[in-house]
Amino acid sequence: MKSNLKKIFFTGLAVVMPIGLTVYIFFFLIDLMDGLLLIIPEAYRPDAFLPFHIPGLGAIFTVIVIFLAGLLMKSYLGNKLVRLGESLLDKIPFVRSIYQAMKQISDSFFMDHKRSFRKVVLLRFPSRDVYSVGFITGVPTSELKAKVGSERNYVSVFMPTAPNPTTGLYMIMPEDDLIYTDMTVDEAFTLIISTGIVVPPEKRGEKK
Repeated sequence: MKSNLKKIFFTGLAVVMPIGLTVYIFFFLIDLMDGLLLIIPEAYRPDAFLPFHIPGLGAIFTVIVIFLAGLLMKSYLGNKLVRLGESLLDKIPFVRSIYQAMKQISDSFFMDHKRSFRKVVLLRFPSRDVYSVGFITGVPTSELKAKVGSERNYVSVFMPTAPNPTTGLYMIMPEDDLIYTDMTVDEAFTLIISTGIVVPPEKRGEKK
Protein backbone atom coordinates (compact mmCIF):
# COMPACT_ATOMS: atom_id res chain seq x y z
CA MET A 1 0.00 0.00 0.00
CA LYS A 2 2.76 2.37 1.00
CA SER A 3 4.68 1.53 -2.16
CA ASN A 4 1.62 2.22 -4.34
CA LEU A 5 1.02 5.59 -2.66
CA LYS A 6 4.66 6.53 -3.19
CA LYS A 7 4.46 5.53 -6.85
CA ILE A 8 1.25 7.53 -7.37
CA PHE A 9 2.80 10.57 -5.68
CA PHE A 10 5.92 10.53 -7.87
CA THR A 11 3.80 9.96 -10.98
CA GLY A 12 1.75 13.04 -10.08
CA LEU A 13 4.92 14.99 -9.34
CA ALA A 14 6.34 14.08 -12.75
CA VAL A 15 3.19 15.52 -14.35
CA VAL A 16 2.77 18.62 -12.17
CA MET A 17 6.42 19.75 -11.90
CA PRO A 18 7.13 20.55 -15.60
CA ILE A 19 3.73 22.26 -15.96
CA GLY A 20 4.22 24.22 -12.75
CA LEU A 21 7.75 25.31 -13.64
CA THR A 22 6.66 26.33 -17.14
CA VAL A 23 3.79 28.43 -15.75
CA TYR A 24 6.07 29.93 -13.08
CA ILE A 25 8.75 30.92 -15.62
CA PHE A 26 6.08 32.31 -17.96
CA PHE A 27 4.59 34.57 -15.28
CA PHE A 28 8.07 35.51 -14.04
CA LEU A 29 8.96 36.77 -17.52
CA ILE A 30 5.62 38.60 -17.79
CA ASP A 31 6.26 40.34 -14.43
CA LEU A 32 9.80 41.17 -15.51
CA MET A 33 8.60 42.80 -18.74
CA ASP A 34 5.77 44.58 -16.90
CA GLY A 35 8.51 46.27 -14.87
CA LEU A 36 9.73 47.92 -18.09
CA LEU A 37 6.59 50.07 -18.02
CA LEU A 38 8.23 52.01 -15.18
CA ILE A 39 10.39 53.81 -17.73
CA ILE A 40 7.24 55.50 -19.04
CA PRO A 41 6.24 58.69 -17.16
CA GLU A 42 3.62 57.81 -14.54
CA ALA A 43 0.93 59.98 -16.14
CA TYR A 44 1.19 58.04 -19.41
CA ARG A 45 1.34 54.49 -18.07
CA PRO A 46 -1.56 52.17 -18.97
CA ASP A 47 -2.54 51.87 -15.28
CA ALA A 48 -3.28 55.61 -15.24
CA PHE A 49 -6.04 55.09 -17.84
CA LEU A 50 -7.32 51.65 -16.87
CA PRO A 51 -9.40 50.85 -13.75
CA PHE A 52 -7.18 47.84 -12.94
CA HIS A 53 -3.77 46.42 -13.82
CA ILE A 54 -3.65 44.05 -16.81
CA PRO A 55 -0.72 41.59 -16.64
CA GLY A 56 1.18 41.24 -19.87
CA LEU A 57 1.05 44.85 -21.04
CA GLY A 58 4.77 45.01 -20.38
CA ALA A 59 5.32 42.14 -22.82
CA ILE A 60 3.35 43.99 -25.50
CA PHE A 61 5.33 47.16 -24.73
CA THR A 62 8.61 45.22 -25.00
CA VAL A 63 7.67 43.78 -28.40
CA ILE A 64 6.68 47.26 -29.65
CA VAL A 65 9.97 48.78 -28.41
CA ILE A 66 12.00 46.01 -30.10
CA PHE A 67 10.05 46.46 -33.35
CA LEU A 68 10.53 50.25 -33.27
CA ALA A 69 14.25 49.78 -32.58
CA GLY A 70 14.44 47.56 -35.67
CA LEU A 71 12.64 50.18 -37.76
CA LEU A 72 14.95 52.86 -36.37
CA MET A 73 18.05 50.92 -37.40
CA LYS A 74 16.66 50.52 -40.92
CA SER A 75 16.50 54.30 -41.40
CA TYR A 76 19.54 56.44 -42.20
CA LEU A 77 18.91 58.91 -39.36
CA GLY A 78 18.20 56.16 -36.83
CA ASN A 79 21.37 54.32 -37.78
CA LYS A 80 23.38 57.51 -37.34
CA LEU A 81 21.83 58.10 -33.89
CA VAL A 82 22.65 54.57 -32.78
CA ARG A 83 26.22 54.94 -34.04
CA LEU A 84 26.50 58.21 -32.14
CA GLY A 85 25.26 56.53 -28.96
CA GLU A 86 27.74 53.68 -29.45
CA SER A 87 30.60 56.15 -29.91
CA LEU A 88 29.65 57.82 -26.61
CA LEU A 89 29.54 54.46 -24.81
CA ASP A 90 32.92 53.64 -26.34
CA LYS A 91 34.45 56.49 -24.35
CA ILE A 92 33.42 54.91 -20.99
CA PRO A 93 36.03 52.20 -20.18
CA PHE A 94 34.04 49.70 -18.09
CA VAL A 95 30.71 50.24 -19.84
CA ARG A 96 32.43 49.94 -23.24
CA SER A 97 33.70 46.43 -22.47
CA ILE A 98 30.28 45.19 -21.32
CA TYR A 99 28.42 46.76 -24.26
CA GLN A 100 30.82 45.45 -26.90
CA ALA A 101 30.65 41.92 -25.49
CA MET A 102 26.83 41.99 -25.33
CA LYS A 103 26.59 43.44 -28.83
CA GLN A 104 28.84 40.78 -30.32
CA ILE A 105 26.85 38.01 -28.66
CA SER A 106 23.57 39.57 -29.79
CA ASP A 107 24.79 40.01 -33.37
CA SER A 108 26.05 36.43 -33.38
CA PHE A 109 22.67 35.04 -32.37
CA PHE A 110 20.27 37.30 -34.24
CA MET A 111 22.15 38.97 -37.10
CA ASP A 112 24.67 36.39 -38.27
CA HIS A 113 23.51 32.85 -37.59
CA LYS A 114 26.70 31.44 -39.12
CA ARG A 115 28.65 32.78 -36.17
CA SER A 116 26.44 31.21 -33.49
CA PHE A 117 26.60 27.65 -32.18
CA ARG A 118 27.44 25.54 -35.21
CA LYS A 119 27.97 21.94 -34.15
CA VAL A 120 27.61 19.80 -31.05
CA VAL A 121 30.82 18.00 -30.17
CA LEU A 122 32.31 15.80 -27.47
CA LEU A 123 35.62 16.83 -25.92
CA ARG A 124 37.88 15.12 -23.44
CA PHE A 125 37.40 17.19 -20.29
CA PRO A 126 38.39 17.33 -17.44
CA SER A 127 40.48 14.20 -18.17
CA ARG A 128 41.17 11.94 -21.13
CA ASP A 129 38.68 9.29 -19.99
CA VAL A 130 35.84 11.79 -19.32
CA TYR A 131 33.80 13.41 -22.10
CA SER A 132 31.90 16.71 -22.00
CA VAL A 133 29.41 18.23 -24.42
CA GLY A 134 30.48 21.41 -26.19
CA PHE A 135 29.56 23.68 -29.08
CA ILE A 136 31.78 24.87 -31.89
CA THR A 137 31.28 28.64 -31.98
CA GLY A 138 33.74 29.64 -34.68
CA VAL A 139 37.47 29.99 -35.20
CA PRO A 140 39.97 31.86 -33.01
CA THR A 141 41.51 35.10 -34.21
CA SER A 142 44.68 35.01 -36.28
CA GLU A 143 46.63 36.40 -33.31
CA LEU A 144 45.50 33.58 -31.03
CA LYS A 145 46.24 30.97 -33.70
CA ALA A 146 49.71 32.49 -34.15
CA LYS A 147 50.34 32.31 -30.39
CA VAL A 148 49.44 28.62 -30.39
CA GLY A 149 52.15 28.08 -32.98
CA SER A 150 50.86 24.81 -34.38
CA GLU A 151 50.06 23.47 -37.84
CA ARG A 152 46.89 21.83 -36.51
CA ASN A 153 43.49 23.35 -37.24
CA TYR A 154 42.08 25.00 -34.10
CA VAL A 155 38.45 25.95 -33.43
CA SER A 156 36.64 27.89 -30.71
CA VAL A 157 34.57 25.71 -28.38
CA PHE A 158 32.11 26.69 -25.67
CA MET A 159 31.54 24.04 -22.99
CA PRO A 160 28.45 24.96 -20.90
CA THR A 161 27.94 23.81 -17.33
CA ALA A 162 24.94 21.80 -16.14
CA PRO A 163 22.20 22.58 -15.27
CA ASN A 164 22.88 26.25 -16.06
CA PRO A 165 24.19 26.46 -19.64
CA THR A 166 24.59 30.25 -19.50
CA THR A 167 27.95 29.71 -17.78
CA GLY A 168 30.83 27.59 -18.93
CA LEU A 169 34.30 27.61 -20.43
CA TYR A 170 35.58 29.06 -23.68
CA MET A 171 38.37 26.92 -25.12
CA ILE A 172 40.56 26.91 -28.21
CA MET A 173 41.02 23.28 -29.21
CA PRO A 174 42.47 21.24 -32.08
CA GLU A 175 39.59 20.22 -34.33
CA ASP A 176 40.86 16.66 -34.71
CA ASP A 177 40.63 16.18 -30.93
CA LEU A 178 36.85 16.72 -31.06
CA ILE A 179 34.18 14.12 -31.72
CA TYR A 180 31.35 15.42 -33.87
CA THR A 181 27.81 14.31 -33.00
CA ASP A 182 24.49 14.28 -34.88
CA MET A 183 22.68 16.08 -32.05
CA THR A 184 21.03 19.41 -32.73
CA VAL A 185 21.86 22.43 -30.57
CA ASP A 186 18.38 22.27 -28.98
CA GLU A 187 18.81 18.60 -28.11
CA ALA A 188 22.23 19.29 -26.58
CA PHE A 189 20.90 22.15 -24.46
CA THR A 190 18.03 19.94 -23.25
CA LEU A 191 20.54 17.24 -22.35
CA ILE A 192 22.68 19.71 -20.39
CA ILE A 193 19.81 21.46 -18.58
CA SER A 194 18.33 18.11 -17.52
CA THR A 195 21.80 16.89 -16.44
CA GLY A 196 21.50 13.91 -18.76
CA ILE A 197 18.02 12.83 -17.64
CA VAL A 198 16.36 13.85 -20.92
CA VAL A 199 18.18 12.45 -23.96
CA PRO A 200 17.41 12.86 -27.68
CA PRO A 201 14.57 10.49 -28.72
CA GLU A 202 16.71 8.49 -31.14
CA LYS A 203 19.30 7.94 -28.39
CA ARG A 204 16.92 6.44 -25.82
CA GLY A 205 17.42 2.76 -25.22
CA GLU A 206 14.33 0.58 -25.42
CA LYS A 207 13.25 -1.13 -22.23
CA LYS A 208 13.55 -4.88 -22.33
